[in-house]
Amino acid sequence: MAGSNFVDYVKIFARSGHGGAGSAHFRREKFVAFGGPDGGDGGKGGSIVLRGDKQYWTLIHLKYQRHQFAEDGQNGSGARSSGKDARDIVIPVPLGTVARRVVETEEGQTTELVGEVTEDGEELVLLQGGRGGLGNWHFKSATNQTPRYAQPGEEGDEGAFILELKVLADVGLVGFPNAGKSTLLSVVSAAKPKIANYAFTTLEPNLGIVEVRDHKSFVMADIPGIIEGAHEGRGLGTRFLRHIERNSVLLFMIPADSDDLRRDYEILLGELTQYNPELLDKERLLAVTKCDMLDDELIAEMRQHLPEGVPAVFISSVSGLNIQRLKDMLWEALQR
Repeated sequence: MAGSNFVDYVKIFARSGHGGAGSAHFRREKFVAFGGPDGGDGGKGGSIVLRGDKQYWTLIHLKYQRHQFAEDGQNGSGARSSGKDARDIVIPVPLGTVARRVVETEEGQTTELVGEVTEDGEELVLLQGGRGGLGNWHFKSATNQTPRYAQPGEEGDEGAFILELKVLADVGLVGFPNAGKSTLLSVVSAAKPKIANYAFTTLEPNLGIVEVRDHKSFVMADIPGIIEGAHEGRGLGTRFLRHIERNSVLLFMIPADSDDLRRDYEILLGELTQYNPELLDKERLLAVTKCDMLDDELIAEMRQHLPEGVPAVFISSVSGLNIQRLKDMLWEALQR
């Protein structure tokens, strides 16, 4: 993974700014014998904010900016002059970014969900900046004409946060390495994933827009290949299983030269279940790939060995066999 530009997990340390102190000032003017209180308010400290940006696909920009510190608000001054508010630090993140705060407990570290950013322009406040203190003119009353105190600024906050990207796509491709996922994506969309004849060609999720018909389209994600034991960290491990959580429909892909279609499907399903049982609630389809060399008789024979209860289609990305039918089936599944 060295040199990859795709970063989907990063830990940052953030600190919001303190609020500025209010001023305990009195008017000091020539010919004004008894100048009253005129201390201004302190400015607000800077907050730390995540903002969704559809131009971003990775968290790599935060890999080298792990410390995000906002400035303090300015103190108030005389003549009711308020201190300047500090600028918020706004961090652009890809859609699908989940933020968790690291919390220290007696048992060790745990995390608490802060929220997630799923729309362009959506903002999520990680740390609120401290409020500025009120100046002394706020505290003048009939019984206290010369208040000699003002509020201090509210302190900011600080903490460690884990930001995790879960790719947002309508259809996620699930399969072993070399199942033909990248090839299918390159055929049905304008995406240009790396394609080669060895395992783990795909080392980061690739997204493509798939045109169905009548200007209808959906987003397809080529998720790096799963191997048996992935949920325990084998192969590329659980690193990419998280992206499958966000797909509405899962398209399982098994090549036609598989020794046992049903067994391979059960292994893939098992890995997803071990990682997160809720993945079983998603709509599932099966594509048997690399069928350009099969005749109708062989396909009919192979149909007897398909897993039960899952719609299946035999395709070839090379010859175009049933590609339009697959797109229609995926569109119908998404409508459900």
